[in-house]
Amino acid sequence: MFRYALLAASFLGEDKLAAKVEFLKKTFRWSEAKVAIAVARLPVVLRNSQDKLLRTSEFLMSEVGLEPGYIAHRPAMLNHSLEARLRPRYYVVKFLKENGLLERDRSYCTAIQVSEKVFLEKYIHPHKKSAPRLAEDYAATLKGKCPLDSDCRNQQRAL
Repeated sequence: MFRYALLAASFLGEDKLAAKVEFLKKTFRWSEAKVAIAVARLPVVLRNSQDKLLRTSEFLMSEVGLEPGYIAHRPAMLNHSLEARLRPRYYVVKFLKENGLLERDRSYCTAIQVSEKVFLEKYIHPHKKSAPRLAEDYAATLKGKCPLDSDCRNQQRAL
């Protein structure tokens, strides 16, 4: 992990590194300690663009409702694509929870960490009968389309 921290820091330089740390503190409302936790767990988070971090923070904190400290302890979610992983999987988990279709309380963080194959096996395939359009809607969301979810449509209009 230390090697990745050095690599990330070497790409930025001292001034840019300080600016990135300040950006993380402001964007995620993190203390210096929370930034240190996030960077220690995933140093390459420093290489993400400010635009990506800003859009991801808005989604995770405003739409998903995650607390800044929760994100600091799970910085890997900041490296996932908003359009190809975070948003589509959020809509699936949200749909399943709203309709009482999750057998146990699986966290959103778990849903975004697993591979696509495991995600399909655990979150999509078991609900073929109870939610026949779920697989189709998930595939459409991966392509940037918003099938039936009005929240998704409103989010797309805002972008």
